[in-house]
Amino acid sequence: MPMTHDRIDAASFEPKHFRWSLDGKVATITLNRPERKNPLTFESYAELRDTFRRLTYADAVKTVVVTGAGGNFCSGGDVHEIIGPLVRLQEAGDMQGLLDFCRMTGDLVKAMRACPQPIVAAIDGICAGAGAIIAMASDLRLGTPASKVAFLFTRVGLAGADMGACNILPRIIGAGRAADLLYTGRAMDGAEAERFGFYNRLCEPSAVLEEAQKLAASLAAGPTFAHAMTKRCIHQEWSMQVDDAIEAEAQAQAICMQTRDYGRAYRAFVDKQRPVFEGN
Repeated sequence: MPMTHDRIDAASFEPKHFRWSLDGKVATITLNRPERKNPLTFESYAELRDTFRRLTYADAVKTVVVTGAGGNFCSGGDVHEIIGPLVRLQEAGDMQGLLDFCRMTGDLVKAMRACPQPIVAAIDGICAGAGAIIAMASDLRLGTPASKVAFLFTRVGLAGADMGACNILPRIIGAGRAADLLYTGRAMDGAEAERFGFYNRLCEPSAVLEEAQKLAASLAAGPTFAHAMTKRCIHQEWSMQVDDAIEAEAQAQAICMQTRDYGRAYRAFVDKQRPVFEGN
């Protein structure tokens, strides 16, 4: 894979390394190794990356939910299937192999940020390492009080600078709080994650996936072209000065004003009805 211009047939898509389901316009990705708290492998990293790349061309999918099976979100990279082989590359002096892996994992975050669909993470239990990064790279995050989020790279002798964490996490929770988590590798419980703004809200464990899917469905029922534009602007404007951002948003809004959804909203308002958006 990567198949940059290949479309996902969302109804029949059958990935090898995670579960995929489609309910209306909402796709749900479920990391599915519950006996190990859903760790990632080289293969699942790559398949997730390629899936998010291909979602750009999946017209039937308007929002995506990411979750984990068995009461945990994701425990990060598999100790035996990823960390062990990486240590062997280090012992062999294979700097290129190590760099290739780090770039591949970073490409997953790039693909998540570049796909037009809003991504909602439903987080319970352990959310650590690369799992915390996947949560961070999502657009919205719902968690549970008992969940534990840890950017624990320093615990294995690595920098907190992993997969964009030093860029993205401070923008979500602030530089001081991000520094605390990235230097120490400590875990946030659900209450702290919500207080920091990492979680948009807390849910009970039995309801977190359902609430995430409801949120995703409400977004999918909205002006999805405009949602994609909002996501693009949030991402692109991180590197802009204010004046440039204002001009970029003027252009983005003018494009959105050319959609039929804009006219539908006006006519519904005039008729005192709820608008029915179609994403065009």
